[in-house]
Amino acid sequence: MNKPKMATEKGIPSSSRVLMLLGQLERLNGEVVGSDTEAIRQVTAKILHLIQTQEKTRKEVMAKGSSGMEVILASLENTQDLQTILNILCILNELLTVAGGRRVGVFVSKGGTAVLLHLLINSGRETSPSEDLMYQIHSLLAKVGPKDRKFGVKARLTGALNVTVNLLKLNLQNHKLLLPCLQVLRVYSANSVNAVSLGKSGVVELMFKVIGPYSKKNTTLLKVALDSLSALLKSKMNARRAVDRGHVPALLAIYQDWHRNDTRHRHMLLRKSILGCIKNITNIKPGRKAFIDADGIKILYNTSAECLPVRTLDLLVNTSSLIMRKCFPKNRLPLATIKSAFQYPLPHVPAGGPVAELYSQPAGVDDVVDESDDNEDTEVDTENDTENEEDEKDHKSRNDDIETDINKLRPRNILMRPFDELRVYERFFPEFSEDFEDFDIESSKPTSPCTNHAPKAQRPIGIPIARPPAGPWAYPRNRRPRQDEHASPRPNDTPPGVDGISDSQAPQRGPEQEIEQGLVRLALDTSDTSVNGGCSGEGPQEEGGDQAVLEVPDTAALLPLHDPDLYLEMAKETCSVPGYTEVAYPDYFGHVAPNFREPILERVYGVQRAKIFQDIERLIHPAEILDRVVYDVDVQSCPVADDGESLKFNSQFESGNLRKAIQVRKFEYDLILNSDINSNHYHQWFYFEVSSMRVGVSYRFNVINCEKSNSQFNYGMQALMYSVQEAIGGRPRWVRTGSDICYYKNHFSRSSIAAGGQKGKSYYTMTFTVTFQHKDDVCYFAYHYPYTYSTLKMHLQKLRAMRAPHVYYRQELLCHTLGGNACPLLTITAAPESCSSDHVCQFRNRPVVFLTARVHPGETNASWVMKGSLEFLVSCSPLAQSLRESYIFKIIPMLNPDGVINGNHRCSLSGEDLNRQWQNPSAELHPTIYHAKSLLQYLSAVGRSPLVFCDYHGHSRKKNVFMYGCSVKETVWQTDISASSCDLQEDLGYRALPRLLSQLAPAFSLASCSFVVERSKEATARVVVWREIGVQRSYTMESTLCGCDQGRYKGLQIGTRELEEMGAQFCVALLRLRRLTSPLELRNHHAHLLDMESDLIDTRCSMTCPTTYVMEEDEPSFLEEVDYSAESEEEKEPDLDPAHLDPAHLDSNSDPEINRQDSLT
Repeated sequence: MNKPKMATEKGIPSSSRVLMLLGQLERLNGEVVGSDTEAIRQVTAKILHLIQTQEKTRKEVMAKGSSGMEVILASLENTQDLQTILNILCILNELLTVAGGRRVGVFVSKGGTAVLLHLLINSGRETSPSEDLMYQIHSLLAKVGPKDRKFGVKARLTGALNVTVNLLKLNLQNHKLLLPCLQVLRVYSANSVNAVSLGKSGVVELMFKVIGPYSKKNTTLLKVALDSLSALLKSKMNARRAVDRGHVPALLAIYQDWHRNDTRHRHMLLRKSILGCIKNITNIKPGRKAFIDADGIKILYNTSAECLPVRTLDLLVNTSSLIMRKCFPKNRLPLATIKSAFQYPLPHVPAGGPVAELYSQPAGVDDVVDESDDNEDTEVDTENDTENEEDEKDHKSRNDDIETDINKLRPRNILMRPFDELRVYERFFPEFSEDFEDFDIESSKPTSPCTNHAPKAQRPIGIPIARPPAGPWAYPRNRRPRQDEHASPRPNDTPPGVDGISDSQAPQRGPEQEIEQGLVRLALDTSDTSVNGGCSGEGPQEEGGDQAVLEVPDTAALLPLHDPDLYLEMAKETCSVPGYTEVAYPDYFGHVAPNFREPILERVYGVQRAKIFQDIERLIHPAEILDRVVYDVDVQSCPVADDGESLKFNSQFESGNLRKAIQVRKFEYDLILNSDINSNHYHQWFYFEVSSMRVGVSYRFNVINCEKSNSQFNYGMQALMYSVQEAIGGRPRWVRTGSDICYYKNHFSRSSIAAGGQKGKSYYTMTFTVTFQHKDDVCYFAYHYPYTYSTLKMHLQKLRAMRAPHVYYRQELLCHTLGGNACPLLTITAAPESCSSDHVCQFRNRPVVFLTARVHPGETNASWVMKGSLEFLVSCSPLAQSLRESYIFKIIPMLNPDGVINGNHRCSLSGEDLNRQWQNPSAELHPTIYHAKSLLQYLSAVGRSPLVFCDYHGHSRKKNVFMYGCSVKETVWQTDISASSCDLQEDLGYRALPRLLSQLAPAFSLASCSFVVERSKEATARVVVWREIGVQRSYTMESTLCGCDQGRYKGLQIGTRELEEMGAQFCVALLRLRRLTSPLELRNHHAHLLDMESDLIDTRCSMTCPTTYVMEEDEPSFLEEVDYSAESEEEKEPDLDPAHLDPAHLDSNSDPEINRQDSLT
């Protein structure tokens, strides 16, 4: 070591005694030959005395700029005198004991660790090393090791591990020396390579000799020994060694003993360390088997039950819960196969595609095998962790998913198909060549006030506002609305047909599936007949009469786009794979958004743990479990005891999804969702009916085959319920419902083949509790507000009939889906003011806005947002008229009708995610995507690429409404690649629309938006339209399924009113965007871009990868932190302002023009 020269810090007198002694020690160290050993011993003794008695001397030695530490280490390295070494070690111990963090860092930076390890090795070579010396060295190493990142490697390379292990073996009864040795061993074991090496040296067996049953003596030593053992057992090899030697029952016995005797809970951390050892052993398959064989689940369950009343013991309860869940035997779902209950024959099955792989899987592929010995890191503590384990585990893979090829990031507006192929799509764009010679312009001009000549529509169209219900209609009761019955239409109500959609275009079906042309009003049989042998619930018959009267609420005043008879007419033409013949009550009655707020549910402390313990009870007390199947789509007749002890279920209606219901306890049911058709996964969307319930009883429902690793159900989201009794009483509405809601990993799993090669692919449970309020009720539950394909057709019919005369509205058949359902294409704009060439030219040259929605069937909120946009576009609002005069709108309101109809969550009938087919869609398998892309390619070919493309989606793991866009610059910023400034030249106009929405829409969050392009998203609509069509403003707009954590709706769950408002606000933002991009505004455009450049720089400064990374379902990882270990404080309820109550009311501060105009309605 270089000989340091003593320096003093400014402000410290050079005459300071300790500094004088250090200077003297430095001079003695410089005397290479004939140094005075006694003098060095005396100087170090004096320094030690000063440090022990005067705090200021410690500060002087460790002061910034002082070389005191170098002098001390140099002396330690050079001296051979035992007493001098002990003096110096004591000095270091005193210095590092107080304010250890900073001082230890200084010690490590000066090379102190290497000096200590060298000293340890030299001392270990002696026949009988000094006990005091070894004590002091290990005491120092225990302090220094945790602060030195290379400590484990240094110790292994120098051979220090063997010295400490040998010392341990010789001093098992010498507790004074044993404690620092164990402390150092704990630090050694933190290095995985060291842990394996120590295990081979027999250290695991040594630890089991140290630990033991309850004792009031040496608890500190036992705690350190248990921590060391826990660290060693993280090695699979050491864990197997412990299992082979029968240590699992011993650990359980030790834990029980400490649990029984530590009645005052003074040694909770020691007991936690015992559980830590058990937890690490059970990370391997033999460990889990040994744990179960030793009755470990019952032991931990019983001890945890006794700990539950004591809040301070939650750490023990949570760890026990984690161990029990991990060791709970993995079972397959109680299904014959996890493949969908329904299949649909495809025109051809692409080799290597998901359907080919699915049906080529061998028999028994669903069987679950405990294949993994390393699933310990796949789960985190359920009650006091942030549940963002994916953020930590996949941090590297996120960056790997971001596109780094500059050439791929540059949009390329290149015609990918010959124009002759695209010419056929010219017929969808007559407005580009319309001369209006035969069009009556005068009759189409708007009048004031706006009038509507369509039947039953005497008011402008807008976002519905809840009002007192009108009088009811009287209809026969106690029978479900069916599609195969005849209804006579109401007077003056002749619904118009959908352009391009007719019965002749639907696929031919068998006689048993033939739907009669007419439909009756709600005339349903009072007998208990239903699909699947009576498993569906029908309303009970009124006493004293053969047939009761069903009071169907007249919602026409509240829902101008809803007509029950028209809905049945539309449902008649809908083609489903199961051949549905029933209509759900909520879809028939309609939904009126409640005029009360539905706050995000506050999580009750310990609810998830309580639910998990109830699940564990099933294994411990199997005799108490009924395990009775009460509903099964796979079985033609499911026998149900009609004794009033079981609920009745049904999902055999459009968009319904419930495959199986199992009664596990008297008031508890396990529910299994159906996979997407031609698939064996994608379980999230549910929509089912429940009847025969008891009033005032709490029922627990467990959806046990969810797949996503987290959900907003953990953070305040509730399921939705629709009560038929409430609807009859004049309140037809979906309401958020359920208590004790949580979402967690369960013990059901599927094999690696069925899981697509992923080991240990577990399912998740979404559980909620409901108390029914009405006798003889029929209730429906849904993942989110249902919006069926038949509802869309009904809304389009009504919109067409109710539109104002001056609205240019055209509905065409884009194509038929695989299932034979029509995919409509809408064109909405304003008719020209006259037939003059100027007006017609302005009409033809309006920029195009292309909107799509509902490519994912389970994201029903996208349809509600689209409904809000459509209603606004055809309304009489002056803003809407200005918008129509500014753009030509091309809208595909539902890209995946088949998936919506059949209750899929993600896929179409091809078994594929249609939003991953935009690069190379198949005309046969993905017709809606193929033709939608062809429309866009035609627009590009004729030089009319859309100004804006937006695909409406829903988001299950984030709050608020936000957008994903595409940016070269922002993508490059998230990577390590270098790019020249010319490569990053980019118009910042892509940020304009999100920025406008953040100013207009209270539910929109600009902070949640991302403009990063990922490789895994290269086949999505957003990226393909940006890259291939050259649309700079290509977006995915994501609407939360839960609620908002900012803005006016902060703390509230989102409803249909807010979603429709979002659709209207999107249109208003487009109007503002037009002003920014119009030639008259170009003079201000540069300043506008400068503002966005400033925003972009600010965003870049605060941007982190997790914020911009997007998961495989178009979703970023779940980022919210939840503290399960503390009670949630009640949030002060914000004042309810009138604007909040009125969803049609736009932010009055957002646009001066809005202030001057009437509301949207």
